[in-house]
Amino acid sequence: MGLLGGKKPQLDPVAMAQAQQMREQQEVDAAFRKGITALRDFIAPSSFEIFSNYFQLGTRFARTYYVYGYPRQLSTGWLSSMVNLDEVMDLSIYVYPVESQVVLKNLQKKVAQLEAGIQLDSEKGRVRDPGKQSAIIDAEEMRDKLQVGEERFFRLGLYFTVYAGSMDELEFVSHKIESILGQQLVYSKPATTQQEQGFNSTIPQFSDQLQIRRNMNTGAISTSFPFTSADLTQDNGILYGINMHNSGLVIFDRFTLENGNAVVFAKSGAGKSFAVKLEALRSMMMGTEIFIIDPENEYQRMCEAVGGAYIRLSLSSQTRINPFDLPQVIDTEEADNALRSNLITLHGLLRLMMGGAQAQMMGGGAVMAPAMTPGEEADLDAALIETYAKAGITNDPLTHGSLPPTINDLYETLLHMGGSGPQLSQRLRKYTSGTFAGIFSQQSNVNINNPMVVFNIRDLEDELRPVAMFIVLNYIWNKTKADRKRRILIVDEAWQLMKYEDSANFLFSLAKRARKYNLGITTITQDVEDFMGSRMGRAIVANSSMQLLLKQSTSAVDVLADVFKLTSEERKRLSQFPVGQGLFFAGQNHVHIQIAASPTETNLITTNPQAIQQMQAGGQFYGDQGTIDVQNRLYPGV
Repeated sequence: MGLLGGKKPQLDPVAMAQAQQMREQQEVDAAFRKGITALRDFIAPSSFEIFSNYFQLGTRFARTYYVYGYPRQLSTGWLSSMVNLDEVMDLSIYVYPVESQVVLKNLQKKVAQLEAGIQLDSEKGRVRDPGKQSAIIDAEEMRDKLQVGEERFFRLGLYFTVYAGSMDELEFVSHKIESILGQQLVYSKPATTQQEQGFNSTIPQFSDQLQIRRNMNTGAISTSFPFTSADLTQDNGILYGINMHNSGLVIFDRFTLENGNAVVFAKSGAGKSFAVKLEALRSMMMGTEIFIIDPENEYQRMCEAVGGAYIRLSLSSQTRINPFDLPQVIDTEEADNALRSNLITLHGLLRLMMGGAQAQMMGGGAVMAPAMTPGEEADLDAALIETYAKAGITNDPLTHGSLPPTINDLYETLLHMGGSGPQLSQRLRKYTSGTFAGIFSQQSNVNINNPMVVFNIRDLEDELRPVAMFIVLNYIWNKTKADRKRRILIVDEAWQLMKYEDSANFLFSLAKRARKYNLGITTITQDVEDFMGSRMGRAIVANSSMQLLLKQSTSAVDVLADVFKLTSEERKRLSQFPVGQGLFFAGQNHVHIQIAASPTETNLITTNPQAIQQMQAGGQFYGDQGTIDVQNRLYPGV
């Protein structure tokens, strides 16, 4: 019999329709998935082309290296030269622990082989090989340390990929990195014909596809710790800006250094006042009181915004500061010396006021008037003591609460005493009844019980400015000695004080003694050559543990490079920094910093004329483009 029936099986029409519908749905789903943009589509390069000893990633050229040779001994931080290199680079370190028992067996075999080799060389009369002898010593030392658990054994793989915008730049960067490693007897090679595997080994996916490793013990591995870039981040302090080495935050408390003094050097328009005002604003928020001597009316908007006291000094204002005021100190030793200390300060001030101080123009050497003779100095000293005595004030601290005398009282004393007194009184008369009368010849009416106090001296005549700065500094100093709160004193345009020997000496004295009274002095100047050309100027820098160097003129770079021992790269950059970037020194550490401010802070402290005009017209301004870039990193969406 044949096949039963000989008919084909009939398919269910419903099942066929369902199958057709399912196939169509799968095709639609597949087409839809092709149109979906995944995360890897965003981060993937447009192309990836591999050659024997380099590869091209989109428009960038790159090359992967592996390290194959190390010296007998590695110094701590030997990788820092690579980590801190200002080049685009990916660095991967693979560390594989090895069982100590396995290593001990291998070391035992290795020592036996080396000793046999030395014995064989001796029998054949060959010259002793110092390399084999050193290898035996190292192996024995390692074996002893492994047996007592003092050391562990590891295998290290070190790979890095460098990037550049062109082949010429890639060759230049590659040669530079090879040279830096070669100087330390660390040898590297390109991963020839294995560039793809090398690239996969350096991207952050923990895939060691090269597997080129070197045996190392715990000590050697520890020297390869990669996080050696300069870092200035503390638990306490204020934010100064962004560390351009590693994009970290520079958070620092200047009072943790040997002293709280700082100097700021920059050419006009480089952002020095912006940086100092930002520090003052943030320090005040942390409870620090701020005193500012403002010669250009730059701090008024910030002072008024925080409710500070803005004191305008001019011949037409009603503000009065009496230089004869004594500090109301609590410390017994300080109280006993309060009058004597103020007399010494008054000697320097009066020499400045009467034209007896040499105008140390720091290069000019011009003299404004003949210096006082020893006889005139003695008569002035006697007149000062007598003037205080007439007011009932002596060396006894109990008398220091009496109303102090004024310059008018000193004038009367000099006028009616013998010797050179009458001649000295005539040189002082312009401050008592002449052109400059009133401002410093009456009792003080200034109240500085405020977290921020700004003394504006813009409207004072040029001849009176150094005198005003001297008197204000002394007034602040007396306040500081009375109660030792944490304070910062900002002296803007300090070169005006450095022109005169007595005022320069006084500023140096403050910088040297400020730490004892919990005071930090910030000295700002744009005339670097003149400031550093002065003996007192260099002394003030030496007594300042924190320094900020922003963009400099070409002529100032060599001076600063010599003083701060800058590297050739730092020296080159110092004249090329954009606005708001510079070198930040704190003790022995220094970093490349970008000053970063929020939009609100920028509006309060900017001195950009266009910005101020826009704000006055009701516009909104967030600073220059460099500041905007940083703000976008700190405040996403602004």
